[in-house]
Amino acid sequence: MRVNVLNRVIVAAGITVALVGLSVPTYAAAQQGQTRREQQKQRQAQKKQDQAQARQRQQALVDQQQQRLTQYRDHLDQQQRLAQPQSAQLQQQNRRAQYAVQQQYVARLRQQQVTVQRQAPARYGRDPYFSTPANYRYSRGGQFYETNQYGVNLLRQAVTYGYDQGYRTGQADRMDRSRANYEGSFAYQDANYGYSGFYVDRDDYNSYFREGFRRGYEDGYGARHQYGTYVNGRGTILGSILGTILNFQVIVRR
Repeated sequence: MRVNVLNRVIVAAGITVALVGLSVPTYAAAQQGQTRREQQKQRQAQKKQDQAQARQRQQALVDQQQQRLTQYRDHLDQQQRLAQPQSAQLQQQNRRAQYAVQQQYVARLRQQQVTVQRQAPARYGRDPYFSTPANYRYSRGGQFYETNQYGVNLLRQAVTYGYDQGYRTGQADRMDRSRANYEGSFAYQDANYGYSGFYVDRDDYNSYFREGFRRGYEDGYGARHQYGTYVNGRGTILGSILGTILNFQVIVRR
């Protein structure tokens, strides 16, 4: 009798040990599975949140663009009206070279106005600018601004066009034997040559255009090539000067 009881105790203890031995890894596996499911849920929730924020940023850019384009249309109308009395003054002063340069500039503004009038909000959804996050930083007037590669390309264009128009304007003043005065030229005051109304604010484009214009004017008026070259009727600013003016900083996001 005692032997049977003892055997039963031993068997029960063995079963208990076996169950305990099995329960430890089984519980751990269950816990790991639960942890993975929770982590997956967190990743999905974060992904949805990131997508929602991206849509909000994109819509904010679209709203900003619509406002920017509306203002630019009105500004182009105003600038072309302002060019008329200045053109008349150049004719009265017999500044033929400068008059010709200004007429070419104003003609470009008219072309830009036609292009801007044709812009429709429907194209915004197809423009990758609105879905591309900002990855560059630049400063103007003591403040920092952010943009993406599309904005960078436009500001680079502003400096390049500015140098070209500045050289033409300076060269024309030299040919007319007028005193140097780049700030008095219509092109410098307007500074919208090549601006489409997209990607960056007009003030930013104007600022970088004038940086290139001033250097181009100095080269054109002085018949020199300190800041760039002028070949076959086209002014090109030096890459080193361009880089110094732009001074973009890459944004590293974690």
